[in-house]
Amino acid sequence: MADLTQTVARYVAANEGPDAVSATPIQGVSIMCSTQERMPFRHIYKPSLCVVVQGAKKIELEDQTFDYAAGTALVVSVELPGYGSVVQASRAEPFLGMTIEFDIGLMRDVLEQMAKPPRPAGERLGVFVEQLSEPVKDCIDRLVRLFDSPEAVPVLYPSIMRELYYWLLTGPNGREICKIAHGDSHTQRIADAIYLMRQHIARPLSIEDMASAARMGVSSFHQHFKMLTSMTPLQYHKQLRLLEARRLMVAEAANVTSAAFHVGYESPSQFSREYARLFGQAPKRDAMALKSLGATL
Repeated sequence: MADLTQTVARYVAANEGPDAVSATPIQGVSIMCSTQERMPFRHIYKPSLCVVVQGAKKIELEDQTFDYAAGTALVVSVELPGYGSVVQASRAEPFLGMTIEFDIGLMRDVLEQMAKPPRPAGERLGVFVEQLSEPVKDCIDRLVRLFDSPEAVPVLYPSIMRELYYWLLTGPNGREICKIAHGDSHTQRIADAIYLMRQHIARPLSIEDMASAARMGVSSFHQHFKMLTSMTPLQYHKQLRLLEARRLMVAEAANVTSAAFHVGYESPSQFSREYARLFGQAPKRDAMALKSLGATL
């Protein structure tokens, strides 16, 4: 990991510096540096490759915990609410990590060109830890170095990502990763239902509405949704609402009542109870704490 660590550390130093999330010339790709351990922070993990270059992280879902350290990555195949925390970091050796959101269309194109594409594996939770192979590390290293030449990004980025997807799809977890791009896989069908939830975050959705978006029967949809996300569809939709309300209060200075109404709550008191149950404290106090800490990390 030495070469990749140097490449990422150099990019961090030239951009946002330590204890920040550095943007890159590519939307959906970011680099994080932290000189200290970070308490669990709840947010939505999009389908992505979450790489640890130095240090270690942990993600806590409803009933499972995943630890991943330098040389590994968390692979997320479907949007998942979870608690992420930095569990190994110091000023001498800061945590360095990188998030690469998956380009589903590009990954599908790679699959279609493979002579022997992997066949989707059976159902399981839509997240796992992947050991980074040498070809994958090389792709990530070249990707970060490419950021120093923004004018070259539109030309070279797709080819690097195609190569990265190829190595992931032909690796030991290729049968899991390919489910992200298979148009008729259960993973993609559940993703369609989650898209419906996001588009209508303030609207009460029935389980029948969600199952219809996933092109499944109600019983089958409920079973596959819980298998992939570790929560029921209605629990998931509620968490989406509360996370969006939190974002509105922190990033857009919405007050508690307006945030509650915006995400579909008719009773601010009910909103406050459910918010405190998920995040551990009342909405106003939580939002103020996040603003004072600068919750980017």
